[in-house]
Amino acid sequence: MNPATPGYVLLEDGSRFDGILCGDPGSAVGEVVFNTAMTGYQEAVTDPSYAGQIITFTYPMVGNYGVSREAMESGRAHARGVIMRDARNGDDAASAEGGWLDWLGANGVKAITGVNTRALVRHIRDKGAMRGAILAAAVSHAEGAGLVDGEPRMAGSDFASRVSPDEPIEFDGDGPHVVALDTGIKSSITDQLCRRGCRVTLLPSSSGAQQVLDRDPDLIFLANGPGDPAAVAGVVETISELVGKRPMVGICLGHQLLCRAVGLETFKLPFGHRGSNHPVKDLETGVIEITSQNHGFAVVGPDGARKVEGDEPVRWQTDVGEAVLSHINLYDRTVEGLRLPDAGAMTVQHHPEAGPGPRDSRHLFDRFIELAS
Repeated sequence: MNPATPGYVLLEDGSRFDGILCGDPGSAVGEVVFNTAMTGYQEAVTDPSYAGQIITFTYPMVGNYGVSREAMESGRAHARGVIMRDARNGDDAASAEGGWLDWLGANGVKAITGVNTRALVRHIRDKGAMRGAILAAAVSHAEGAGLVDGEPRMAGSDFASRVSPDEPIEFDGDGPHVVALDTGIKSSITDQLCRRGCRVTLLPSSSGAQQVLDRDPDLIFLANGPGDPAAVAGVVETISELVGKRPMVGICLGHQLLCRAVGLETFKLPFGHRGSNHPVKDLETGVIEITSQNHGFAVVGPDGARKVEGDEPVRWQTDVGEAVLSHINLYDRTVEGLRLPDAGAMTVQHHPEAGPGPRDSRHLFDRFIELAS
């Protein structure tokens, strides 16, 4: 790794942002998105929900407290690349077990520093998330544009099947048995369930409805994950067969998949919600919580609305009875969660486990488990 190697970020609309390559050498191609969190860079890169994407960190200094095994959200890096303003490789923090740039290189993650990330993020906010690449300066614009043009768009792409385990994974516990369709579950989610005494079984996302029921779950859990929920048709079909047979909970992608399974629609957000400073209102308690989020798609609300203007727990019909709006995003008024009382199910779009981020919503795991009782 030569930290003095010049490079650049090229977006599919031709925009270019120069910097210095770091991390693993070579080119990275994917959807360029941004994350507004001030911490949690290692958690973000190892979150399976970032599969197929290049993360731009809006906080300028990244890597200043090093890396550690505890910060891993899965067994490996999933983001294809990282874009930073001021990358650091320090390992002096008490929790550090290594340097950030060393870790990126060892884990095959392409990276670039010295980029005007403020200008890049403002461009994405204006034009929307789009395909792009991290390239060495020696790579011509024409060659880079060809690489970007050859990358499939995130809309219509099934990344969940790529991050799902091949075999079931078991976590012991003497409480309710939670069976999850693993479309890219974060370690901090399973940790929150295990801390509450749950026995947890993670099944490949390709598992059929009967395979789930054969595990005799007290609660069916639909996990987070990457890609377009509309492209994961097989999982949606499985969920539609399971709804109402056992209590069910969905987080993030799982929220979107459950909603599609009961006849609701999803759509791609212009630049998504990624960070740990997103205000969400719980419409049942009136409490506003600051949440951690990572998603590029959202659920269409009542009457086909992409934004819900009021703060009332409105109701609308699904294939399994009424949906009750339970949470609303206060940034853009999109659906953040709902209950399906006739089916014994509930969902949230955000990440109550945080990992890292604010812990305001962790109480939702207690609500989840109450459904199993």
